[in-house]
Amino acid sequence: MIATLLFVAFVVMMLVGVPIGAALGLAGAACIALANSDAQWLGLLAVPQNFYAGLGKYPLLAIPMFVLVGSIFDRSGVALRLVNFAVAIVGRGPGMLPLVAIAVAMFLGGISGSGPANAAAVGAVMIAAMSRAGYPAAFSASVVGAAAATDILIPPSVAFIVYSVLVPGASVPALFAAGMIPGVMAGLALMIPAVLLARKHKMGALEATLPRPPFWKSFREATWGLAAPVLILGGMRAGWFTPTEAAVVAVFYGLFVGMCIHRTIKVRDLFVILRESGELSAVILLVVSLAGIFAYSLSTLGVIDPVTRAIVNSGLGEYGILALLILLLITVGMFLDGVSIFLIFVPLLLPIVQYYKWDPVWFGVILTLKVALGQFTPPLAVNLMVSCRIAKVRMEETVRWVGWMLFSMFVVMVLVIIFPELALWLPRKLGY
Repeated sequence: MIATLLFVAFVVMMLVGVPIGAALGLAGAACIALANSDAQWLGLLAVPQNFYAGLGKYPLLAIPMFVLVGSIFDRSGVALRLVNFAVAIVGRGPGMLPLVAIAVAMFLGGISGSGPANAAAVGAVMIAAMSRAGYPAAFSASVVGAAAATDILIPPSVAFIVYSVLVPGASVPALFAAGMIPGVMAGLALMIPAVLLARKHKMGALEATLPRPPFWKSFREATWGLAAPVLILGGMRAGWFTPTEAAVVAVFYGLFVGMCIHRTIKVRDLFVILRESGELSAVILLVVSLAGIFAYSLSTLGVIDPVTRAIVNSGLGEYGILALLILLLITVGMFLDGVSIFLIFVPLLLPIVQYYKWDPVWFGVILTLKVALGQFTPPLAVNLMVSCRIAKVRMEETVRWVGWMLFSMFVVMVLVIIFPELALWLPRKLGY
């Protein structure tokens, strides 16, 4: 009964508008108190202990740093220079600007680690450019929102860092390597419907008349941005620094580029950048710490084992259960952000992963693909919300366009399920 109350209280608080972190913490604390009714105050000592335990993990130090990197590169002018370079390569014509938007979002995904930050950085440049070229605002918002979802697959990824904390045996470098090929595949899959839809509906008619940036000049201007992922990922692979240290290196590199090279960041801008990053990091880490209370109550109430046995003995079989989990998590992804999904569901799903002997790194990539789909699935898609705000359109207007992109990324997820080597080949090749 107490276990049922845990989930009912959480859902009811969510429905009445309580922030997700507070709903997790309050539901968990209430059930811990009820489960220890004979020594209530003694039992409640577990609440502050697990609040701290949820945060006291070394890999989580990377989260505020990568959030800060996203804010710095958003203001450094790197996105605009990358767009000019990409246009210089692919040229002008119907469907080319959506292709550029997706390519730049994938590239910035290797710098920031935050989907909404990526959507804001790319959207600020690309939505205005696509509007001038004659693309409908709803289509532009759909392309940018979907493209930014590749961010949590292409390293560095905040979602992978949280997953590695929750799952023993799945290291951050292994997850970063495992997400690379599926992330690139997801980006390429998004390009296909974006370009085909643009050409079918004759969007971007004005694009062909716009001037094409000179190749070598745009390449020189984009060099500093192009070097960022090489420094971050190459440094980790060479053993110069850990993922957490790589985040700090990326912060100083971004500040150097923004303040000394492009001179788009002034000293007075630093306070705004630090404040925004601090607020976003605080929200993420508060949800992580309060979810520690929820996870503790799950384990002490003995919920996980009965749920695992019920699922395993349901008669659906291994692939039937995997299909059920996909349906469940994509549905949940429409309403919750990726970090929250990981914190709530990974403790419940880990025994199922262990029962079927699924590779935890492979399962982490599958789970992250589901979350990526949720990030641009209406009605509550965080990336799509950001891009729609920039484009000044309602989210309902994007449904006719975004559905094709959801299908494309879903196909990539199915391919990774059928062929696990798409995720596991690169980490094995790199020795993780």
